[in-house]
Amino acid sequence: MNSNNNDYWRANIKLTLMLLAVWFMASFVCGILINDWLNQFRLFGFKLGFWFSQQGAILTFVALIFFYVWRMNRLDRQFGVDEEDDISESPDAGDDV
Repeated sequence: MNSNNNDYWRANIKLTLMLLAVWFMASFVCGILINDWLNQFRLFGFKLGFWFSQQGAILTFVALIFFYVWRMNRLDRQFGVDEEDDISESPDAGDDV
């Protein structure tokens, strides 16, 4: 592997670990560990700890998916491994059969 590939995978793994940490904080820490403490606050009329347990962790996970896709597309373009280049350079591109 060359240095560019190592840098790409290092950035990919760093992003993945960062997003997993955010997911862990939203689901396990806020939804379970500090649930009782968060219940003293309210969000849309619901106790915050309950909200994280029922809705917040799921919404955070969905937001992380969209962020991951956006960020990985930027990383792919930055390191020259984006899929758009592969499609336009393939020998069958533009063939109408």
